[in-house]
Amino acid sequence: MIIRPYYMKQLKTYRDVPLVKILSGIRRCGKSTILEMLRNDLLESGVAADHIISMRYTAEDFDAGMSDKEMYDGIKKQMNKKGRYYLLLDEVQEVSGWEKAINSLLEDENVDLYVTGSNSKLMASEISTYLTGRYISIPVYTLSFAEYLAFKKESSLSIREHLSDYIRMGGFPIVAIGDFDEGSAYQIVEGIYHSVITSDITKRHAITNYDLFNRVVLYIVENVGKTFSANAIVKFLKSEGRSLSVEAVYNYLEWLEKAFIIYRCRRYDLQGKSVLKTQEKFYLADSSLKYCIMGFNPKSLAAMLENIVYFELRRKGYDVYIGKYGTKEIDFVAVRRDERIYVQVCRQLPEESDREIANLLAIKDHYPKYVVTLDEFAAGNSNGIKIVYLADFLLCEQY
Repeated sequence: MIIRPYYMKQLKTYRDVPLVKILSGIRRCGKSTILEMLRNDLLESGVAADHIISMRYTAEDFDAGMSDKEMYDGIKKQMNKKGRYYLLLDEVQEVSGWEKAINSLLEDENVDLYVTGSNSKLMASEISTYLTGRYISIPVYTLSFAEYLAFKKESSLSIREHLSDYIRMGGFPIVAIGDFDEGSAYQIVEGIYHSVITSDITKRHAITNYDLFNRVVLYIVENVGKTFSANAIVKFLKSEGRSLSVEAVYNYLEWLEKAFIIYRCRRYDLQGKSVLKTQEKFYLADSSLKYCIMGFNPKSLAAMLENIVYFELRRKGYDVYIGKYGTKEIDFVAVRRDERIYVQVCRQLPEESDREIANLLAIKDHYPKYVVTLDEFAAGNSNGIKIVYLADFLLCEQY
């Protein structure tokens, strides 16, 4: 088992704190394995094995329709000794009313609680009042480039070669742990994608016109890294002779977001200092999701580099926005407490450098500004703008 230190550090920080630790993210991003890592760490720190209760609430393991009372009773009967129990509960969203069971255990028992899930019921906006103020949310993403290299530590490939594979085949752990060719990797990711679409969206929301829903998904995938609106999707579908309401498009976007397939990036007006509600961008949970659906296309590479940088900033704890500065656009404004950085992403320098650097130079403050590029020979400094090779940016611990 390859340890993912970032998540272990967070879980250790909150160990024995009276909060439910909620790990949420797309299916197969590694949540269950993180719970296994936690179990091993608890054992190594001296916790008795019979005081660690691991439960997995998948359709395969439990009958559909388990109630919160049955969940509570099932866990409670295993707690037959004195002392603190550590509860590691996987895919709890499959239990209707799981929050009630978790809240009761937190109130009534001497427990430290960790749960995982793969859909909206584990998002902060969806957790009911039962857990308000009593949980900490830890988003789990597919592998960072640093984690990907840890999975590939026995390989003789160079950093540049690994970066190329990471861009093309993504960071799902099941792909990284193997030695798959591109076609096999995309087949695996396609299976993950279809399981999410089927289990977490079409069945849950009783979508009957799957073809129309799928066309909306394809539009989003084709336009990763571009600003668009629900109205733009409706107009596009109309041009194809299809009809769909703006409200339906909003629902589809929301459901994809709540299944952790897409992530919304809002625009921030740097002059007005306000978050804008129009012309957002959406990024895919993993770059391989685009390629497994549409095949690899070098023309889409710039957008997918943005996708990778966006998630690296999210992993490092930044709130990430698209920057609007007058008529200029900054790819990312990343904010973390009182810190801020500006990031432009481009494929090659110097061809693209003038626009990227000019946009950053227009911002007259003293926060760090970066141009991140796939050109490994372009690193340097231009009028205070740091030009960084993508691999170095992804592996940097602190900006």
